[in-house]
Amino acid sequence: MIVIDGSLGEGGGQILRTALALSCVTGKPLSLHNIRKNRKKPGLQPQHLAAVRAAAQVSGAKVGGDRQNSLELLFEPGPVKAGEYGFDIGTAGSTTLLFQTVLPPLCLAEGRSVVTIKGGTHNPLAPPFDFIKEVFLPTLNRFGINAEASIERYGFYPKGGGEVRYCINGAKQIKGGGFSRRGNLLSLTGVSAVANLPLSIAERQKEAIIKRLEKFSPEIAAKSVPSPGTGTYVFLLARYEHALAGFSSLGERGKRAELVGEEAAMDFLVHDATGAALDPYMADQLALYLALSRSKSSFTTSEITGHLLTNLGIAQMFVPFEYEVKGEKGAPGTVEIGNIKG
Repeated sequence: MIVIDGSLGEGGGQILRTALALSCVTGKPLSLHNIRKNRKKPGLQPQHLAAVRAAAQVSGAKVGGDRQNSLELLFEPGPVKAGEYGFDIGTAGSTTLLFQTVLPPLCLAEGRSVVTIKGGTHNPLAPPFDFIKEVFLPTLNRFGINAEASIERYGFYPKGGGEVRYCINGAKQIKGGGFSRRGNLLSLTGVSAVANLPLSIAERQKEAIIKRLEKFSPEIAAKSVPSPGTGTYVFLLARYEHALAGFSSLGERGKRAELVGEEAAMDFLVHDATGAALDPYMADQLALYLALSRSKSSFTTSEITGHLLTNLGIAQMFVPFEYEVKGEKGAPGTVEIGNIKG
Protein backbone atom coordinates (compact mmCIF):
# COMPACT_ATOMS: atom_id res chain seq x y z
CA MET A 1 0.00 0.00 0.00
CA ILE A 2 1.44 3.37 -1.06
CA VAL A 3 0.44 6.05 1.46
CA ILE A 4 0.64 9.67 0.29
CA ASP A 5 0.00 12.95 2.06
CA GLY A 6 -1.83 15.04 -0.53
CA SER A 7 -0.78 18.31 1.11
CA LEU A 8 2.90 17.77 0.35
CA GLY A 9 4.78 19.73 -2.32
CA GLU A 10 2.49 21.87 -4.45
CA GLY A 11 -0.42 20.08 -2.76
CA GLY A 12 -2.90 20.24 -5.63
CA GLY A 13 -4.75 17.92 -7.98
CA GLN A 14 -1.52 16.96 -9.74
CA ILE A 15 -0.63 14.68 -6.81
CA LEU A 16 -3.96 12.88 -7.17
CA ARG A 17 -3.72 12.43 -10.94
CA THR A 18 -0.11 11.24 -10.92
CA ALA A 19 -0.71 8.85 -8.01
CA LEU A 20 -3.80 7.37 -9.68
CA ALA A 21 -1.96 6.86 -12.97
CA LEU A 22 1.00 5.17 -11.29
CA SER A 23 -1.22 3.02 -9.09
CA CYS A 24 -2.91 1.69 -12.24
CA VAL A 25 0.42 1.12 -14.02
CA THR A 26 2.14 -0.67 -11.14
CA GLY A 27 -0.90 -2.39 -9.62
CA LYS A 28 0.03 -1.00 -6.19
CA PRO A 29 -2.90 0.05 -3.95
CA LEU A 30 -3.01 3.70 -2.95
CA SER A 31 -4.09 5.50 0.21
CA LEU A 32 -4.25 9.26 -0.22
CA HIS A 33 -5.09 11.66 2.61
CA ASN A 34 -5.20 15.44 3.07
CA ILE A 35 -6.28 15.73 -0.56
CA ARG A 36 -5.90 19.35 -1.70
CA LYS A 37 -6.07 20.32 1.97
CA ASN A 38 -4.68 23.84 1.53
CA ARG A 39 -6.80 24.79 -1.47
CA LYS A 40 -9.70 27.26 -1.31
CA LYS A 41 -12.07 24.33 -1.85
CA PRO A 42 -10.20 21.37 -0.30
CA GLY A 43 -10.86 17.73 -1.07
CA LEU A 44 -12.18 16.08 -4.20
CA GLN A 45 -14.10 18.40 -6.52
CA PRO A 46 -16.07 17.23 -9.60
CA GLN A 47 -13.06 17.28 -11.96
CA HIS A 48 -11.01 15.26 -9.47
CA LEU A 49 -13.80 12.76 -8.93
CA ALA A 50 -14.00 12.33 -12.69
CA ALA A 51 -10.30 11.42 -12.73
CA VAL A 52 -10.76 8.93 -9.88
CA ARG A 53 -13.67 7.24 -11.61
CA ALA A 54 -11.89 7.18 -14.96
CA ALA A 55 -8.83 5.51 -13.41
CA ALA A 56 -11.12 3.05 -11.62
CA GLN A 57 -12.92 2.19 -14.84
CA VAL A 58 -9.80 1.41 -16.88
CA SER A 59 -8.33 -0.72 -14.06
CA GLY A 60 -11.43 -2.26 -12.47
CA ALA A 61 -10.37 -0.71 -9.16
CA LYS A 62 -12.08 -0.88 -5.79
CA VAL A 63 -12.48 2.67 -4.49
CA GLY A 64 -13.35 4.19 -1.13
CA GLY A 65 -13.88 7.85 -0.32
CA ASP A 66 -14.84 8.88 -3.86
CA ARG A 67 -17.29 11.61 -2.94
CA GLN A 68 -17.24 15.39 -3.29
CA ASN A 69 -15.08 17.26 -0.73
CA SER A 70 -13.56 14.00 0.56
CA LEU A 71 -10.02 14.43 1.91
CA GLU A 72 -9.34 10.68 1.93
CA LEU A 73 -9.19 8.15 -0.90
CA LEU A 74 -8.50 4.43 -1.02
CA PHE A 75 -7.76 3.06 -4.49
CA GLU A 76 -7.06 -0.64 -5.18
CA PRO A 77 -6.52 -1.23 -8.92
CA GLY A 78 -6.99 -4.43 -10.86
CA PRO A 79 -5.52 -5.27 -14.29
CA VAL A 80 -5.71 -2.40 -16.78
CA LYS A 81 -7.73 -3.27 -19.89
CA ALA A 82 -7.58 -1.55 -23.26
CA GLY A 83 -10.94 -0.76 -24.82
CA GLU A 84 -13.45 1.97 -25.59
CA TYR A 85 -14.12 4.41 -22.76
CA GLY A 86 -16.30 7.47 -22.38
CA PHE A 87 -15.93 9.99 -19.55
CA ASP A 88 -18.13 13.02 -18.91
CA ILE A 89 -16.73 15.44 -16.33
CA GLY A 90 -20.15 17.07 -16.07
CA THR A 91 -18.67 20.55 -15.67
CA ALA A 92 -16.17 22.72 -17.55
CA GLY A 93 -13.39 20.77 -15.78
CA SER A 94 -10.31 20.06 -17.90
CA THR A 95 -10.50 17.12 -20.31
CA THR A 96 -6.74 17.32 -20.82
CA LEU A 97 -6.02 16.79 -17.12
CA LEU A 98 -8.32 13.76 -17.05
CA PHE A 99 -6.53 12.39 -20.12
CA GLN A 100 -3.28 12.89 -18.21
CA THR A 101 -4.59 10.37 -15.64
CA VAL A 102 -5.59 7.53 -17.99
CA LEU A 103 -2.90 7.77 -20.67
CA PRO A 104 -0.03 6.16 -18.68
CA PRO A 105 -1.94 2.94 -17.88
CA LEU A 106 -3.65 2.69 -21.28
CA CYS A 107 -0.46 3.34 -23.27
CA LEU A 108 1.09 0.29 -21.54
CA ALA A 109 -1.99 -1.93 -21.83
CA GLU A 110 -2.10 -4.57 -24.55
CA GLY A 111 -4.34 -3.49 -27.41
CA ARG A 112 -5.93 -0.32 -28.74
CA SER A 113 -8.02 2.08 -26.68
CA VAL A 114 -10.41 4.81 -27.78
CA VAL A 115 -11.17 7.42 -25.12
CA THR A 116 -13.86 10.10 -25.46
CA ILE A 117 -13.96 12.85 -22.83
CA LYS A 118 -16.55 15.61 -22.41
CA GLY A 119 -15.92 18.82 -20.46
CA GLY A 120 -13.56 21.79 -20.84
CA THR A 121 -10.94 21.73 -23.58
CA HIS A 122 -9.37 25.15 -22.95
CA ASN A 123 -9.11 25.87 -19.24
CA PRO A 124 -7.11 28.15 -16.94
CA LEU A 125 -4.22 26.32 -15.22
CA ALA A 126 -4.37 23.39 -17.65
CA PRO A 127 -2.83 22.72 -21.07
CA PRO A 128 -5.25 23.36 -23.94
CA PHE A 129 -6.22 20.59 -26.33
CA ASP A 130 -3.91 22.14 -28.96
CA PHE A 131 -0.91 21.51 -26.71
CA ILE A 132 -1.83 17.84 -26.26
CA LYS A 133 -2.25 17.32 -30.00
CA GLU A 134 0.66 19.41 -31.30
CA VAL A 135 3.35 19.08 -28.59
CA PHE A 136 2.61 16.47 -25.93
CA LEU A 137 1.67 13.44 -28.04
CA PRO A 138 4.28 14.04 -30.81
CA THR A 139 6.97 14.30 -28.12
CA LEU A 140 5.82 11.11 -26.39
CA ASN A 141 5.90 9.33 -29.76
CA ARG A 142 9.67 9.62 -29.65
CA PHE A 143 9.61 7.38 -26.58
CA GLY A 144 7.44 4.67 -28.12
CA ILE A 145 4.00 5.97 -27.10
CA ASN A 146 1.59 6.09 -30.03
CA ALA A 147 -1.59 8.13 -29.54
CA GLU A 148 -3.66 10.51 -31.66
CA ALA A 149 -6.08 13.27 -30.69
CA SER A 150 -9.10 14.88 -32.35
CA ILE A 151 -11.66 17.44 -31.20
CA GLU A 152 -15.39 17.55 -31.94
CA ARG A 153 -16.39 20.60 -29.89
CA TYR A 154 -14.47 23.18 -27.89
CA GLY A 155 -15.35 23.76 -24.24
CA PHE A 156 -14.69 27.01 -22.37
CA TYR A 157 -15.40 28.02 -18.79
CA PRO A 158 -18.07 28.19 -17.45
CA LYS A 159 -20.26 26.27 -19.90
CA GLY A 160 -17.87 23.50 -20.90
CA GLY A 161 -19.53 21.09 -23.32
CA GLY A 162 -16.36 20.27 -25.24
CA GLU A 163 -15.69 16.81 -26.62
CA VAL A 164 -12.33 15.24 -27.49
CA ARG A 165 -11.30 11.80 -28.68
CA TYR A 166 -8.02 9.95 -28.20
CA CYS A 167 -6.87 6.77 -29.92
CA ILE A 168 -4.11 4.99 -27.97
CA ASN A 169 -2.08 2.02 -29.19
CA GLY A 170 -0.63 0.00 -26.33
CA ALA A 171 3.17 -0.19 -26.15
CA LYS A 172 5.17 -3.00 -24.57
CA GLN A 173 7.44 -0.51 -22.89
CA ILE A 174 8.40 3.15 -22.78
CA LYS A 175 11.81 4.01 -24.20
CA GLY A 176 14.32 6.22 -22.43
CA GLY A 177 16.16 9.08 -24.09
CA GLY A 178 16.98 12.72 -23.81
CA PHE A 179 16.14 16.28 -24.76
CA SER A 180 19.28 18.17 -23.88
CA ARG A 181 19.57 20.24 -27.07
CA ARG A 182 16.72 21.68 -29.09
CA GLY A 183 18.61 23.07 -32.09
CA ASN A 184 17.57 26.08 -34.15
CA LEU A 185 14.02 27.39 -34.38
CA LEU A 186 12.54 26.07 -37.63
CA SER A 187 9.10 27.67 -37.47
CA LEU A 188 6.69 29.51 -35.20
CA THR A 189 3.04 28.92 -36.05
CA GLY A 190 -0.20 29.27 -34.18
CA VAL A 191 -3.91 29.84 -33.98
CA SER A 192 -6.03 32.67 -32.62
CA ALA A 193 -9.60 31.50 -32.13
CA VAL A 194 -13.00 32.63 -30.93
CA ALA A 195 -16.19 30.73 -30.16
CA ASN A 196 -19.51 32.50 -30.70
CA LEU A 197 -17.79 35.91 -30.67
CA PRO A 198 -16.79 38.30 -33.47
CA LEU A 199 -13.84 37.10 -35.56
CA SER A 200 -12.36 40.57 -35.15
CA ILE A 201 -11.37 39.57 -31.60
CA ALA A 202 -9.29 36.71 -32.97
CA GLU A 203 -7.72 39.11 -35.47
CA ARG A 204 -6.71 41.49 -32.67
CA GLN A 205 -5.16 38.65 -30.69
CA LYS A 206 -3.30 37.58 -33.82
CA GLU A 207 -1.99 41.07 -34.56
CA ALA A 208 -0.70 41.41 -30.99
CA ILE A 209 1.34 38.22 -31.42
CA ILE A 210 2.73 39.29 -34.77
CA LYS A 211 3.69 42.71 -33.42
CA ARG A 212 5.48 41.28 -30.39
CA LEU A 213 7.23 38.46 -32.31
CA GLU A 214 7.87 40.22 -35.62
CA LYS A 215 11.51 39.11 -35.90
CA PHE A 216 10.43 35.43 -35.71
CA SER A 217 7.98 35.79 -38.64
CA PRO A 218 5.14 33.89 -36.95
CA GLU A 219 2.37 32.43 -39.07
CA ILE A 220 -0.92 32.77 -37.16
CA ALA A 221 -4.36 31.68 -38.35
CA ALA A 222 -7.47 33.47 -37.03
CA LYS A 223 -10.59 31.32 -36.93
CA SER A 224 -13.92 30.56 -35.28
CA VAL A 225 -14.39 27.22 -33.49
CA PRO A 226 -17.58 25.28 -32.60
CA SER A 227 -18.59 25.42 -28.93
CA PRO A 228 -21.77 25.49 -26.81
CA GLY A 229 -20.43 28.58 -25.04
CA THR A 230 -18.27 31.61 -25.71
CA GLY A 231 -14.52 31.90 -25.39
CA THR A 232 -11.24 32.91 -27.00
CA TYR A 233 -7.71 31.57 -26.93
CA VAL A 234 -4.37 31.65 -28.69
CA PHE A 235 -1.85 28.84 -29.08
CA LEU A 236 1.72 29.06 -30.38
CA LEU A 237 3.74 26.08 -31.62
CA ALA A 238 7.52 26.51 -31.67
CA ARG A 239 9.16 23.85 -33.80
CA TYR A 240 12.89 23.47 -33.17
CA GLU A 241 15.28 21.03 -34.84
CA HIS A 242 15.07 18.54 -31.98
CA ALA A 243 12.09 19.62 -29.85
CA LEU A 244 8.60 21.10 -29.81
CA ALA A 245 7.22 23.68 -27.40
CA GLY A 246 3.77 25.21 -26.90
CA PHE A 247 2.44 28.42 -25.37
CA SER A 248 -1.14 29.55 -24.84
CA SER A 249 -3.40 32.16 -23.30
CA LEU A 250 -7.14 32.37 -22.70
CA GLY A 251 -9.50 35.28 -23.06
CA GLU A 252 -12.00 36.22 -20.39
CA ARG A 253 -14.62 38.87 -19.78
CA GLY A 254 -12.94 42.28 -19.43
CA LYS A 255 -9.55 41.08 -20.74
CA ARG A 256 -8.28 42.91 -23.81
CA ALA A 257 -7.75 40.76 -26.88
CA GLU A 258 -4.29 42.28 -27.29
CA LEU A 259 -3.30 41.04 -23.83
CA VAL A 260 -4.33 37.48 -24.70
CA GLY A 261 -1.94 37.50 -27.65
CA GLU A 262 0.84 39.23 -25.74
CA GLU A 263 0.74 36.70 -22.87
CA ALA A 264 1.41 33.74 -25.14
CA ALA A 265 4.05 35.69 -27.05
CA MET A 266 5.90 36.60 -23.85
CA ASP A 267 5.84 33.00 -22.62
CA PHE A 268 7.47 31.97 -25.88
CA LEU A 269 10.12 34.68 -25.58
CA VAL A 270 11.00 33.62 -22.02
CA HIS A 271 11.35 29.98 -23.08
CA ASP A 272 13.28 30.74 -26.27
CA ALA A 273 15.82 32.91 -24.45
CA THR A 274 16.85 30.06 -22.12
CA GLY A 275 17.98 27.70 -24.86
CA ALA A 276 16.26 24.82 -23.02
CA ALA A 277 14.67 21.99 -24.97
CA LEU A 278 11.35 21.56 -23.15
CA ASP A 279 8.72 24.07 -22.07
CA PRO A 280 7.60 23.78 -18.42
CA TYR A 281 4.45 21.71 -18.98
CA MET A 282 6.15 19.20 -21.28
CA ALA A 283 8.91 18.77 -18.71
CA ASP A 284 6.35 18.22 -15.93
CA GLN A 285 4.70 15.39 -17.81
CA LEU A 286 7.65 13.77 -19.56
CA ALA A 287 9.34 13.12 -16.20
CA LEU A 288 6.62 10.61 -15.32
CA TYR A 289 7.06 8.60 -18.53
CA LEU A 290 10.85 8.62 -18.30
CA ALA A 291 10.59 7.28 -14.74
CA LEU A 292 8.45 4.43 -16.08
CA SER A 293 10.97 3.70 -18.85
CA ARG A 294 13.50 2.49 -16.26
CA SER A 295 16.29 3.79 -18.50
CA LYS A 296 18.81 6.58 -18.18
CA SER A 297 17.33 9.78 -19.53
CA SER A 298 17.79 13.53 -19.28
CA PHE A 299 16.28 16.80 -20.47
CA THR A 300 16.63 20.54 -20.10
CA THR A 301 13.65 22.76 -19.32
CA SER A 302 13.09 26.51 -19.29
CA GLU A 303 11.52 26.28 -15.82
CA ILE A 304 11.74 23.83 -12.95
CA THR A 305 8.18 23.91 -11.63
CA GLY A 306 6.47 22.65 -8.51
CA HIS A 307 4.55 20.20 -10.68
CA LEU A 308 7.81 18.76 -12.05
CA LEU A 309 9.24 18.23 -8.57
CA THR A 310 5.94 16.76 -7.37
CA ASN A 311 5.73 14.30 -10.26
CA LEU A 312 9.29 13.10 -9.67
CA GLY A 313 8.67 12.65 -5.95
CA ILE A 314 5.39 10.78 -6.40
CA ALA A 315 6.87 8.59 -9.15
CA GLN A 316 9.68 7.54 -6.86
CA MET A 317 7.11 6.17 -4.38
CA PHE A 318 5.86 3.70 -7.01
CA VAL A 319 8.88 3.02 -9.24
CA PRO A 320 12.46 2.27 -8.10
CA PHE A 321 14.62 4.93 -9.73
CA GLU A 322 16.82 7.87 -8.82
CA TYR A 323 16.87 11.38 -10.24
CA GLU A 324 18.79 14.61 -9.98
CA VAL A 325 17.46 18.11 -10.62
CA LYS A 326 20.10 20.70 -11.45
CA GLY A 327 18.80 24.24 -11.04
CA GLU A 328 16.49 26.19 -8.78
CA LYS A 329 12.70 26.08 -8.70
CA GLY A 330 11.31 28.77 -11.00
CA ALA A 331 14.49 28.87 -13.10
CA PRO A 332 15.86 26.88 -16.06
CA GLY A 333 17.46 23.55 -15.25
CA THR A 334 18.34 19.98 -16.14
CA VAL A 335 16.74 16.75 -14.97
CA GLU A 336 18.63 13.46 -15.05
CA ILE A 337 16.85 10.16 -14.49
CA GLY A 338 18.85 6.97 -14.09
CA ASN A 339 20.74 4.64 -11.75
CA ILE A 340 17.74 2.34 -11.77
CA LYS A 341 17.26 0.36 -8.57
CA GLY A 342 16.03 -3.22 -8.39
